[in-house]
Amino acid sequence: MDLHLTNKVFIVTGGSKGIGAAISRTIASEGGTVMVVGRNKNDNHQIVDEIVKQHGKAASHTVELADPAASKEVIDFTIEKYGRIDGLVNNAGINDGVSLASGSPEKFMQSLQKNLSHYFNLAHYALPHLKNTKGSIVNIGSKVSVTGQGNTSGYAASKGAINALTREWAVELLPFSIRVNTVLPAEVWTPAYENWIRTFPDADAKLKSITSKVPLEKRFTTSEEIADTVVFLLSNRSGHTTGEILFVDGGYTHLDRSLT
Repeated sequence: MDLHLTNKVFIVTGGSKGIGAAISRTIASEGGTVMVVGRNKNDNHQIVDEIVKQHGKAASHTVELADPAASKEVIDFTIEKYGRIDGLVNNAGINDGVSLASGSPEKFMQSLQKNLSHYFNLAHYALPHLKNTKGSIVNIGSKVSVTGQGNTSGYAASKGAINALTREWAVELLPFSIRVNTVLPAEVWTPAYENWIRTFPDADAKLKSITSKVPLEKRFTTSEEIADTVVFLLSNRSGHTTGEILFVDGGYTHLDRSLT
């Protein structure tokens, strides 16, 4: 299926590793141009080099998105380089473990800054350009926003707010034909997840205990499966889909617990 992404420009935050890298690769494979945004210059350059070697189109910009001024910088840089923005993927964030008991008001606010504020900031500064292209926004959320997890109040609050903003923005942007959707992963196999698994004394047993709870095929979701859904939502092939919160999780969040 041609997703009609040729000559279109998409910003992907956290676009050099894990789910973000898969999204960057998939956009490029469909003919789109990717602006990879992240805090690590080497990681950014690596994914851009990879995409270009595969005859794709990509560039990167290295910033710390917790800094509010960085979001405007990203948008200005993208417009200066490419002259347009057709889509924004808000993906950057970290499950930083700021809990109710062991956290603090200061750490909670810092968590919101790392996981939520830049979603708003980037969308705000990108909005005039998205109006010009009738572009789209896809937010990456988390099943934690609807299930809870324990000991991660800042991250959970951020992801819950992202669900609400998705619906709010979808309504506000209807007059401009800008679509806004969110994709919620659950258990996705990424380098960061693999590193976490390896912290357990019996990593294989821990891995098996998690995959046994995923109803569909008893396996992790792949980053590429998340990316395929995200890029479809960016494209005009999903032209009448907005305000949706899509779970790409093998049934992990909603199917009957008796299955697992």
